[in-house]
Amino acid sequence: MFRNKEGDYFSYSEKIILDFSTQTPYNIYSNVGESLLKEIVAPTHCPSCSSPLVWENDQLFCYNTSCESKTYKLIEHFSSTLKIKGLGPSSIQKLRITSIPQIYELSLGEMVEALNSEKLAAKLFEEIQDSKKVSLSEILPAFSIPLIGKSASSKLCSVVSSIYDLNEEACTKAGLGPKASNNLLTWYNTMFLREYKWLPFSFESNEVVSVIEPKGVVCISGKLTSFKTKAEAEKVLISKGYIVKSSLTREVTILVNESGLESSKTKKARDSGVSITTNLNQLLGN
Repeated sequence: MFRNKEGDYFSYSEKIILDFSTQTPYNIYSNVGESLLKEIVAPTHCPSCSSPLVWENDQLFCYNTSCESKTYKLIEHFSSTLKIKGLGPSSIQKLRITSIPQIYELSLGEMVEALNSEKLAAKLFEEIQDSKKVSLSEILPAFSIPLIGKSASSKLCSVVSSIYDLNEEACTKAGLGPKASNNLLTWYNTMFLREYKWLPFSFESNEVVSVIEPKGVVCISGKLTSFKTKAEAEKVLISKGYIVKSSLTREVTILVNESGLESSKTKKARDSGVSITTNLNQLLGN
């Protein structure tokens, strides 16, 4: 929430205007009524841990790894992604969970005492035990690694058999961009090796497909008729030995355009000599 110079919070009905012509922190205004503008001040420190906030891509970030609010949100996201029923914000606080590994260190007795219910504790304990069975493609998105969601994880798990196979080459084969690759490998070399490698997961993929040499680098333009979603098509392409890119980079050798519309990507591909196909199934040999 932003405050004005008098320290008052602004209501949700007020429109926030950022003036990017000034040096950071930017001047921020709120329009009240039709014409009145009053200057307000962007926060400089995290309201939870008081650490300095950093402007990045016109957003404010707290980079304190020990920030209590961040820690709780990471745990909530982990639990939600693995669908651990009963481990929501309230239970996390009652159980005093302050890290992801601590979830798997809790005994049934500790849960009964904290939740004051044998029935709830037993159900939650079972849910946590069941969560240990997930594959690598399911566990990776749970760690809140920027740009590494379900789609990126699925692509990665088509080219690696274990988390210990993650490297720059694997990221390239999976079609990950430079930022996503850097985020993943930085997390792997720090958080995973220091804290998460001891978690009770196999960290293995059951989706890996042996690929010696990529058949081509593919970019999809527009809507598909052969698949319901691009994510589904990308997964099949990777399994068939193709690298998939989200944008038309220099590496792209094949552009898929099943809509037949003359998009900017199509024009650029044609001008660059990139092969264009209007039938993805034909490319896949289906």
